[in-house]
Amino acid sequence: MSTYVLVAIQGGKVIGVSRSISDCVSIHYLQDILIHPDYQKKGIGKKLLQKALNYFDKVRTHMILTDNEERQKIFYESLGYKNLKDLTKIELNAYVKMIGIDLS
Repeated sequence: MSTYVLVAIQGGKVIGVSRSISDCVSIHYLQDILIHPDYQKKGIGKKLLQKALNYFDKVRTHMILTDNEERQKIFYESLGYKNLKDLTKIELNAYVKMIGIDLS
């Protein structure tokens, strides 16, 4: 169950959605941002993310788990997110367990 859901609608058609989970204190986990392919690269994903970040503006940590696609790297880094593997000033760990997927 999501804590916060945003939907972008144009002409009565859903063109984008973002979903978040948060305790509203220490962590905000962005589940996903999905934008219809015909509407990508128009700033809709950025607006959805900024609204979610504004909603969780008192939360200390914001994170998302994504596939290793260059377009996602560019998108999230342009909005201030850092990949854990690129951090040099602070050491953090992220752990993931995915049912039905061999992570070795």
